[in-house]
Amino acid sequence: MSGKLFVIATPIGNMEDITLRALRVLSEVSLVACEDTRRTRKLLAHHRLRTPEMVSYYEGNEQARTPELLGALESGRDVALVSDSGTPGVSDPGYRLVHAAARQGITVIPIPGPSAAVAGLVISGLPTDRFVFEGFLPRKKGARASRIKELARETRTLVIYESVHRIDRTLAELCEVMGDREAALCRELTKEHEEVLRGTLSAIAGVGFARRGEFVMVIRGCER
Repeated sequence: MSGKLFVIATPIGNMEDITLRALRVLSEVSLVACEDTRRTRKLLAHHRLRTPEMVSYYEGNEQARTPELLGALESGRDVALVSDSGTPGVSDPGYRLVHAAARQGITVIPIPGPSAAVAGLVISGLPTDRFVFEGFLPRKKGARASRIKELARETRTLVIYESVHRIDRTLAELCEVMGDREAALCRELTKEHEEVLRGTLSAIAGVGFARRGEFVMVIRGCER
């Protein structure tokens, strides 16, 4: 009888943001596939859980690691899939393991919890009834410009991730193509230096916010 694959959401910053069910499952499984074993060990230690066997599973080694994890599941071992923060599979290669396990008929169980995209959306003050999660925009100039033009026609609220190295460029490009729309910029959600800026894209770009940490941008959709 095959084991089960548990897809477990972990804190995006504050270590207290994890469910009792997630802690229980992490204490029971025999194998954890994680983006960074050091960060997962820190989480387990914070909650005084034993450290099970761990293997790394991240963008770059997922193709080689997936068959190994499928073998463990098919042998009857329960496996937990976690990312560095938030919900595995969201802007994360974890979906490849979930897809492969489902194709093999292995039971996949979600253990829901934190997501930076949803956290940013619900505190943005923008419409939440219909939204689109874009993740990270393409890095290459041509693909990036084309994608922003496509998104400019989207009527639903947009949720976009961005790195500290490209946040200024992205704000400028979005404003130029989409117009000066209402938006919210969320930085370091649930952490000590959490910051949320609300206003138009140009107004937010002009504020002297700290250029460090991780960003979630929430932008009002196109009003036709």
